[in-house]
Amino acid sequence: MLRELRIRNLGVIEDAALELSPGLNVLTGETGAGKTMVVQSLGMLLGQRADPALVRAGAERASVEGITELAVDHPAATRALEAGAQIDDGELILQRSVTTGGRSRAIIGGATSPIGVLREVGEHIVAVHGQADQWRLARADQHRAVLDDFGRRHGRTLARALESYRSAYAEWQATRTELAALQTDSQTRTLRLDQLTSALQDIERVDPQPGEDEALVAEASRLDHVELLRETTSQAHRELAGDDDGGEPVPHVLGSLSTAGHALGTAAEYDAGLADLVGRVRELSVLAADVAADLGGYLADLPSDPQRLAWVQQRRSELNHLTRRYGSTVDEVLAFAESAAAEVATLDGGDERLTQLREQLPVLQKAAVQRAGELTAARRAAAKALGKAVNAELGRLAMGSAQLHVDVTPREPVQEQLTADGADEVSIELSSAPGQPSRSVAKAASGGELSRIMLALEVVLGADDVPTFVFDEVDAGVGGAAAHEIGARLADLAHSAQVIVVTHLPQVAAYADHHLVVHKQSDGAVTQSDVTVVDGEQRVAELARMLGGVADSRPAREHARELLSVARER
Repeated sequence: MLRELRIRNLGVIEDAALELSPGLNVLTGETGAGKTMVVQSLGMLLGQRADPALVRAGAERASVEGITELAVDHPAATRALEAGAQIDDGELILQRSVTTGGRSRAIIGGATSPIGVLREVGEHIVAVHGQADQWRLARADQHRAVLDDFGRRHGRTLARALESYRSAYAEWQATRTELAALQTDSQTRTLRLDQLTSALQDIERVDPQPGEDEALVAEASRLDHVELLRETTSQAHRELAGDDDGGEPVPHVLGSLSTAGHALGTAAEYDAGLADLVGRVRELSVLAADVAADLGGYLADLPSDPQRLAWVQQRRSELNHLTRRYGSTVDEVLAFAESAAAEVATLDGGDERLTQLREQLPVLQKAAVQRAGELTAARRAAAKALGKAVNAELGRLAMGSAQLHVDVTPREPVQEQLTADGADEVSIELSSAPGQPSRSVAKAASGGELSRIMLALEVVLGADDVPTFVFDEVDAGVGGAAAHEIGARLADLAHSAQVIVVTHLPQVAAYADHHLVVHKQSDGAVTQSDVTVVDGEQRVAELARMLGGVADSRPAREHARELLSVARER
């Protein structure tokens, strides 16, 4: 159960602690005292949207903390442990906060967790139902959602049928979409195919090689300056090794180094200190000889074919044609060609894909129609179970003569009426007595009856393993004997689950096992609320206030005691 709820700086509530008990917990108070804030704080704690506008004026953040007691094997405990939470002696602490800037934070059992995980844990702990849920009964499109929710919570047959149908429907729709796109884009596809084919033929004609453009730039520079390269290289060779054309000998580096080395070698016979210098001169001679040999090889390799330069320039022109159209470098052109070839393969098979999709579409539609029929059958079975369960609840709410049933009718023709939720029209209908014609529940039921029907639905729809139910003024529009019946049913429900009820009816509040009152205080400028537990004469005074607006009225107090007596007897 939910043992304690602590609220700070939320709306009109500055700091309030609600000590909750097993059984039926009733929350009452004057209009505007902050009862709604209590329900909203529970929503925050269970992972619902945290509205920063609810942060109390002057505060930086609002926070809610809840202490729950769970069995070790309860689904909420299992999910919390998976999220890294700690559960001490069956006690799990949930915390949620929101700042004025909208930043929200959740903590589960001491571990910071995503809001989605808090929501998953909360769904297993508390089921919140409010007066605002009644809009689901007023809208026919929500009747199917109610039935599917019942099917999801009670057995897996309907849930599996819905999942199977949606899978078949999604595949059918995806095929329809692809086929329509291919048919619409046929002309565009043909134009694109022609453009890519022409580009690939253009590239194939030139047949560029990886890095070829950079290599040709270097070769063109060399060919453009071959005479300058030959002249300067020849001069350098002569300076190093002389000229062997048979003419007058010219001094050169190798000759000079040889002479210097011979002279130093002779002198080194008389001074060993020159031996190192002799070795270094000889190293220079070897190095100069190597350079001279390399220069000779370079001169021998210099091109002498003038036609080569013309070919290089022509080849560069062809490559430039490609790089202007398909990429800034040859490597980019080759990457474009690879991508274009893959796209051509896809486009070229478009006609084949069209044929394939046209053949698949009726098969997939037939499968979706078949799954829709199976979904209809599952919904009809769930509708019978839902009607039976709700009617049993209505019998406990002074509506025993009323009969609720859920009608499931597929739209015709089914193959043309399929949606993501199937082809079924679902209507929750009510007849005032057996044998009487039924009408949509929103039209057949009065405001008070609608509240009782909603309560019955909420009890039936509640998950079996949820230990706490919260009802927010679900008794609106009800009075008299019907209010007593609602209070008695809530008390019955509280024998098997913890129930928290926000109510304005003293007939309902009289059935409480634990009565809490929200008090509003104001100093003329600032309003704040707190929550207290009332018992004995304090409780009688609160019921009297609810009955007549005056807590110290003797007739009202006597009436309040009578309500308590009736509740105890029932």
